[in-house]
Amino acid sequence: MPIARRTLLSVVLAGAARPVVAASDDARKTERAMGSPTAATTVIECFSLTCPHCANFALETLPDLKAGWIAPGKLRWVFLDFPTDGTALRAAMVARALPPERYEPFIDVLFATQNRWAFATGDLQEALWQVASQHDMDRQTFEQAITDTDLRNWIVGRAMDAEKRWNVDATPSFLVNGKLYTGDMSASEFARILGG
Repeated sequence: MPIARRTLLSVVLAGAARPVVAASDDARKTERAMGSPTAATTVIECFSLTCPHCANFALETLPDLKAGWIAPGKLRWVFLDFPTDGTALRAAMVARALPPERYEPFIDVLFATQNRWAFATGDLQEALWQVASQHDMDRQTFEQAITDTDLRNWIVGRAMDAEKRWNVDATPSFLVNGKLYTGDMSASEFARILGG
């Protein structure tokens, strides 16, 4: 069962400025994707870093899709941060502060260690810092990332746009050839959607 994100707007945007989804030369706001840009099919994955179903998909299903579809050039995979709570939003901001080539490996680490930082007892921000510090992020970069209002508004704005444009209301959700699919699917279920 996917995680609904109905509380995102009330939790994250309380008192925030209106999100902007504008193009930018800011490297933090460039597309994060895997696979060939000329692949026949593109999947947009809307995920939340605190969603256990997203973690399971990332750790159990996505590796098979990488091997069978993405690596051979048949599929392009685009990541769209879709935080369902403030902790997921801060984690997305930290991941986006890394160079683009380190984004996907870092979110894999965040999913693999989700219980350590997303559901830790005590200071969740400090628990997130502990994971980030073990992956070559310095404290100044971390602090700048989690306090960056512009980056926060950009991530939230993109999530709101996905919600409005594609009716995304749960994670994980996948846009495949213009059709929305929701839930933690197996590799074989996903292959059926892809036509293989």
